[in-house]
Amino acid sequence: MPATMPPDDQSSPQPTLPATPTPEPALNAALSAAAAGPPPATAPAAGRLGGPGRHVLAWSAWDWGSAAFNAVVTTFVFTTWLSSSAFVEAGEIEADVVARNTAWIGWALAAAGLVIALLAPALGALADSRGRRKPWLAANTAGVVAAMVAMFWVQPVPGSLADAVILGAVLLAVGNVFFELASVAYNALLLQISTPRTIGRVSGIGWGAGYVGGIVLLLVLFVGFIDPEVGWFGVTGEDGMNIRVSVLVSALWFGLFALPVLLMVPDAPAKTGGGVSFLGAYRKLFADVAYLWRTQRSTLWYLVASAVYRDGLAGVFTFGGILAVAVFGFTSSEVIVFAIAANVVAGLSTIAGGWLDDRIGPRRVVIAALVGLLVAGLAVFFLHDRGQTVFWIFGLALSAFVGPAQSASRGLLARLAAPGHETEAFGLYATTGRAASFLAQAAYSVFVVALGAAYWGILGILLVIAVGLVLLLLVRFPAGSGVDGRRDLAA
Repeated sequence: MPATMPPDDQSSPQPTLPATPTPEPALNAALSAAAAGPPPATAPAAGRLGGPGRHVLAWSAWDWGSAAFNAVVTTFVFTTWLSSSAFVEAGEIEADVVARNTAWIGWALAAAGLVIALLAPALGALADSRGRRKPWLAANTAGVVAAMVAMFWVQPVPGSLADAVILGAVLLAVGNVFFELASVAYNALLLQISTPRTIGRVSGIGWGAGYVGGIVLLLVLFVGFIDPEVGWFGVTGEDGMNIRVSVLVSALWFGLFALPVLLMVPDAPAKTGGGVSFLGAYRKLFADVAYLWRTQRSTLWYLVASAVYRDGLAGVFTFGGILAVAVFGFTSSEVIVFAIAANVVAGLSTIAGGWLDDRIGPRRVVIAALVGLLVAGLAVFFLHDRGQTVFWIFGLALSAFVGPAQSASRGLLARLAAPGHETEAFGLYATTGRAASFLAQAAYSVFVVALGAAYWGILGILLVIAVGLVLLLLVRFPAGSGVDGRRDLAA
C-alpha cells in the first residue's frame, strides 16, 4: 500500500459509472453537480432537513423500528437466551454445552455474512439498474419480520434442546441476511430525502432514532415481560415464554415502524429498458469496480478503511456486555441498565454529530470519533481494576463516539456514490464490512488467550480501530464532494 492513497484524478472532468441514460431524481442530480459549485439562486429551496420533514421522519422510523432486531434479537435478549443454561439438557456439562451452542450461533452468523457478502453488491446493482429501491426494502424487511415471528417457536423442550438451538441459529442467520439486504436499499434512500448540504444531519437523525427506539423497546420488554415473574397478560418465564413473546412483540414493532418509509418516502423513478439480469448484475459489478479503481480510487480505499474501523465499532458493542460482566462484575440486570444508558448517550451524540457532519464534514467527524474511542478505550483498559465507576464513565464515553462514527461513515459514502449507483455503493459497503467482520472477534480472542485475562481483549478491539483510523487518514478524497463540509462543497 502506498504511503498515501492516491486521490481521484482532478485534471479532467470525472465521468460517472456507465449507466443507461434515464431520468434521475432531482437530489441525485444535485449531488452530481455538487463539485461544480453551489446551486444557482433559482434552484428550488429545500426544507430545513433537506426535503419535506415528513419524509425525513418517515425514513427515520425504519431505523427506530430496526432496533427490534438489533437490540432485542442479536444483542441483548434472544441470542443471550439461546446461549444460556436454558438449553442445557439434564446431566450435561453446562460449560461445554454453552460453548457448543455459542459456536453454532457464531457459525450461523458467519454463514449469513458470507451470503450477504456475495449477494449485497450484485443485488444493489440490480436495484439501481431498475431504478426502484422501495420494493426491495419492503421485501427484505418482510423477511426479517417473518424470521422474528418464527423465533416464537424456538422452545427449550427437554430432549430436543440442541435442535431448538439449531433452529434459533438458522432463523438468526436468515434474519441477518434479510436485514443487511434491507439496509442496503434503506441507506440508498438517504439521497431521496436529503441534499448534499444536509446528508449528515439526516443520517444522524436516522441513527439517533435507532438508538432511541432501542431504549424504548428494551424498557417496554424489560418492564412488561422479562423482569417480572408474571408479566403482562400473565406471561411467565416457563418454556422461555417471556423471551419468545418479547421477540414476537419486537417483530410487530419492526413491521409497524417500517410502514412509513414504504408509504410516504418517494422512490426513484422507474427506469426504462428492463434493467439487467441477475448474472448481468455481477458482470456489471465487476466492471464498475474496475472502473472505480481507474477513476475514483478514493471510494474503494474508503470502503476498505471503513470496513476495518466499522468492525472495531461493532466490537465495542459486541464485547461491551461481556467485559462489563467478566471484568467489572456487572449483574445481568445491571448490564441492561447500562445498555439503556449507553443507547441514550449514543442516540443524543449521533443526532448532534449529524449536524456537525454537515458543517465540518463527515471525514473530520469520523476521525475525531475514532480518536475519542481510542482514548476512552485505553482509559477502560488501564483503569480496569478501579471498579464499576470506571466502566460507567468511560463506557458511556465509548457509546458517545460510536454513534457519530457510524452515522458519518454512511453520510461520507453517500457523498461519494455516483448518481444512479447509490444502492450498488451501499451494497459494496455491506460486503466490505462483512468481509472484515472477523477482525475484532479474532483480535479480542487472540489477546485474551495470549495474555490470560478478559481485559486484555480491550486492546484487541482498539487495535482494529487504530488500523482503520490509519487507513482512513491515508485516503485522499476529491475536492467538492462535501467530504470536508460546507466549504469543501462550495469549492
